[in-house]
Amino acid sequence: MNARDRSQVDTAAAVRTLPQLIIIFITSILTIQGFNLVFQDIGTQLNAVEYAPLITSIPGIVLGIVCVIYGSLGDFVSLRKMMMVGIVLIVIGSVLGLVASRSSIWVVIIARAIQTAGTQVSGSVYLVVTTKYVPGVKKVLYFGVFTAAYQFSTAIGVLAAGWLITMSWVWLFAIPLISVLFIPTLWRGLPDVSGQAQRIDVPGFLLAGVTVTALVMYFNSMNWLYLGAFAVLLALFIIYISKAKNPFVTPEFFQNRRYLMAVSLVLLFYFGNYAMTPLFNLAGGIFHGKTALQMGFVLLAGYVVATVMGVMSGAIVAKIGSGMGIVLAGGSAAIGAFLAAFTVDKGLWGIIVSAVFLFGGLGLAYAPVVNTVMGTVDVSESGRAVGMNDLAMNISPSIGIAILGSMMPAAARPEGVAEAQYLADSAHSLTLLFIIVGATCLAGLLAFFAFRRQLFPVDGWGKVTSEEA
Repeated sequence: MNARDRSQVDTAAAVRTLPQLIIIFITSILTIQGFNLVFQDIGTQLNAVEYAPLITSIPGIVLGIVCVIYGSLGDFVSLRKMMMVGIVLIVIGSVLGLVASRSSIWVVIIARAIQTAGTQVSGSVYLVVTTKYVPGVKKVLYFGVFTAAYQFSTAIGVLAAGWLITMSWVWLFAIPLISVLFIPTLWRGLPDVSGQAQRIDVPGFLLAGVTVTALVMYFNSMNWLYLGAFAVLLALFIIYISKAKNPFVTPEFFQNRRYLMAVSLVLLFYFGNYAMTPLFNLAGGIFHGKTALQMGFVLLAGYVVATVMGVMSGAIVAKIGSGMGIVLAGGSAAIGAFLAAFTVDKGLWGIIVSAVFLFGGLGLAYAPVVNTVMGTVDVSESGRAVGMNDLAMNISPSIGIAILGSMMPAAARPEGVAEAQYLADSAHSLTLLFIIVGATCLAGLLAFFAFRRQLFPVDGWGKVTSEEA
């Protein structure tokens, strides 16, 4: 946006939309976490348990892709029009879910994908408004609010899902409809200024999304046809980005070894992100007779710690450096997962302590990991790097929940199975699943120690110098 366009914008009115935008964003994360908690119950009710993890993984893929698209659109498309389109998608997804989701699990998945594409507009517009119109010193405050809102809504989402499932999980679809109330304020306050049109690589994004979806479907069903489809689509994607005029990512981008090393940390540390809440919820229900609502309160300490760690992560990294921040975050998450593997069936204390370490570690990980990724690319490629980082951060846990979700034990004892056998089998399954999550975090730490000299060539730890402070 040039100076002339900026002068036409009512800056104060734009800033006044930030509270409404953050509320819509909270509903986005809230519903993601809510459905993440109850997807197994939904699969059971709709007689499609094998497809239940897709309720989380498919919208997760959509989320990763639209983050990149919306981040690009925000530079030259009217923010007002973007938000209005987002609200239309929210209404379509919500109404479809409220009216028809009981008919098929695929309706639930499609409605959630549409709804997620709509709600995420608010997050992207919030960041653009903050970057362009909030005075310099206050930007940090609003970015901090954004981080805190993400962690806060995760906790509220679990509690809301636990409460709503006592009536019907279908009502989770209604939560984002609160955005309709904000249409007048957003219409008046958001800038309606468009920059010079730029090309968005829609075919590239669609091809990337379908490719990853094929991989997720393979891990969910272990059907070799999906793996074959993934191989073909991956080959087409490689050919496309090699031949297209302006692809959203070029082959040269993947020749940056330091960037690939940094992104590998994202893929490993966030692999179990979507699986943690349903795993803890299962443990509480199977071994301790807790409902989803009661488990929301049990896990609350972990979410509070994650919120605090997320808000303070920037300050912590500034003190100890990105490298040590990665070690602390990855170590905490690994300890939490391994502790959970051997204690969740022993008592609620095992779930609470494990969740504190695990969620707290993931909350702390964001700032040092993103800072490390951004340090591997030139400033001119920072936008693309941020988008690809967001994509990796959402696709990795989407694949994770597809794999781990298919291995989760049944939430209720199957007919004909003795209680003791059911408990023993469930304990074995959950132990294995938590060990897998812990192993991926440990693999992330090992990868970091193997790469740290390349990632931080100056001192090996990415400490902030006095000039950068």
